[in-house]
Amino acid sequence: MTAPPPLTPRMAELLKRIQRANRPAFHTLTPREARIAYRMGAEILDLPRAPLARVEDLEAAGCPARLYAPSGERLPVMLYLHGGGFTIGDLETHDSLCRQLALRSGAAVLALDYRLAPEHRFPAAVDDAWAALAWLHEQAGALGLDGKRLAVGGDSAGGTLAASTAFFARDRGLPLALQLLITPGTDSHMSHDSHRRFAEGYLLDAASIEWFFSQYIDAEQRGDWRFAPLHADDHGGLAPAAVLLAEADPLVDEGLAYADVLRAAGVPVQLELARGVTHDFIKMGRSLPEAITALDFCAAALKEHLKP
Repeated sequence: MTAPPPLTPRMAELLKRIQRANRPAFHTLTPREARIAYRMGAEILDLPRAPLARVEDLEAAGCPARLYAPSGERLPVMLYLHGGGFTIGDLETHDSLCRQLALRSGAAVLALDYRLAPEHRFPAAVDDAWAALAWLHEQAGALGLDGKRLAVGGDSAGGTLAASTAFFARDRGLPLALQLLITPGTDSHMSHDSHRRFAEGYLLDAASIEWFFSQYIDAEQRGDWRFAPLHADDHGGLAPAAVLLAEADPLVDEGLAYADVLRAAGVPVQLELARGVTHDFIKMGRSLPEAITALDFCAAALKEHLKP
């Protein structure tokens, strides 16, 4: 096992502050308690919620959703799927992030409040994401948006869902221009070396990953490519990918492996590896300059692939 890389001074200080706060780990809580704890702390380190021309709550394919748009023009749109291990997270925990993506890219963002585990286990979240993308393609015009310039994105578990949704778009012939994968999970075995290097003390620990998995999916289902897109039989013909990874993240090696698999299948890939930071760093813009750089990477990819 290789030694963990050094953290940036600001990241190291943030981890010390988080550890001093002595908040209980998610895997020691009930799902309801974990959701409350996550919502209370989710935007503490995020940038302030940016004002936008349009912020509207609506329903998308039966799920609550929130539309963010920086102008009233006919904009391209990204379906955004929040992180949280398929168990926690909602529209509020990722509000600041979605506002920043819309503001910086000039595209609209539709955030989906998909069903969570353990009340709704695999493949409920996948089904919701797929249905929402089809709905968005069909209804974009009624929302004043351009359904022919379409992207899907997500962070962490939401990145997994976004990757899965790219297969749905390919197989259904939807005009998906980009899959934006932010620190995604792509494998099911937790066998990559980064899972050992960062098993404890780097924000997302091994015990919490296993807890999230157990809430969401049965052990015998974990090889399903909808949960572990690295295991799909055919990655050819998928939408171009922008992959954002954190160096000190248990998921980094499987993210790199997924970028390699996509490239080998002929999929265009833009890869950004943020050095010295942990999982979820993109939501720490008040403290980490790397978060701002990451937001700009995401925005540039959206601009490039969603331009007229």
